[in-house]
Amino acid sequence: MRIGIDLGGTKIEGIVLAGDGTVPARERVATPAGDYPGTLAAVAGLVARLEKDVGRTGTVGIGMPGAWSRATGLVKNANSVCLNGRALRQDLEHVLERPLRFANDADCFTLSEASDGAAAGAAVVFGVIVGTGTGGGIAVDGRLLTGPNGIAGEWGHNPLPWPQPGELPGPECYCGLHGCIETWLSGPGLERTYRQVHGDTLEGHEINQRALAGEATARGALSRYAYRMARALASVINILDPDVIVLGGGLSNIESLYTAVPAYWGEYVFSDRVDTRLVRARHGDSSGVRGAAWLWPV
Repeated sequence: MRIGIDLGGTKIEGIVLAGDGTVPARERVATPAGDYPGTLAAVAGLVARLEKDVGRTGTVGIGMPGAWSRATGLVKNANSVCLNGRALRQDLEHVLERPLRFANDADCFTLSEASDGAAAGAAVVFGVIVGTGTGGGIAVDGRLLTGPNGIAGEWGHNPLPWPQPGELPGPECYCGLHGCIETWLSGPGLERTYRQVHGDTLEGHEINQRALAGEATARGALSRYAYRMARALASVINILDPDVIVLGGGLSNIESLYTAVPAYWGEYVFSDRVDTRLVRARHGDSSGVRGAAWLWPV
C-alpha cells in the first residue's frame, strides 16, 4: 500500500493509492504556517489517520517544495521558508519510524502523469507546471531523472530562448538573474504582459475569459504567452526530445495553448517534423500527491 503526501505552503494533502490506481482514503489539513515542528506533527498525524482508515501500514512518499542541497542534506529553495535549512528527511523518518522517499512537487507531478496519467506508456516525459512559478520534471521509462545536482527539469531558470525585440534583458527573477523563463511563463508573467498593454491587473483565468469573449488585448497577451512557451519548450525538445510534454498548474487550463504552442514551436525545433505531443494533465491538482505515492515501486 502506498501513501502519498503533498506538503504545500497552505495545505498538506495525503492519499492512500491502491494498486489499481484508485484512492480509498484522502485527507487535507492546513499547513502550520511558519511552524516547522508543527509541520512534522501534521504530516505524522495525517499518515496515522490514513493508515487507520484502511487498516494497513504502507510506504510513504512525500512531495515537497524546494530541493535538497547535495552539499548539506538540508532543504533549499522552498517557498515554505520554515523548511529551508532543515533536515526534513531525517526528522520525518524519525517521527514516522520508517524510510521515506522525497521529490519536489514538479517531479511528483511528472511521475504521476508518466505512471497512470496523460503520458502513461511514454518512454520520455517532460512535465511542466505553470502557475505561481514555472517548474519541470523528467521521467524516463516511468522513473524520475534527478541528476547529480538534483535539478533535472528546472527549465524555469534558463533564459527565454530566441529573445524578441523588447524581451531583453527581461524581468528580474527572484533568483537574482533577468529574463528567466519563469518570469515570462508563470501566472504573474502572463498578468504583467496583459497589464503592460491594458493597464488592468487580472489573473490568468480572467485574461483567458476575456480572450474567449473576443477582447483583442487579452487575445494578444495569450498569443505572446503561447509564442514564448513554444520557444521555451522547443529548446527542451532540442535537448531531451520527449515523447510527451504534459502541462499542469493553473495556466494549463487555457485550452488554446494545446494548438497554439505546437503551431509555433516547429520554427525552432531542429527537425523537419515534430512528433512530440503537448497534453493536459489527466489528474489535475491530484497529480502531485499521486506522484508522491508513486515514488515507491510495487
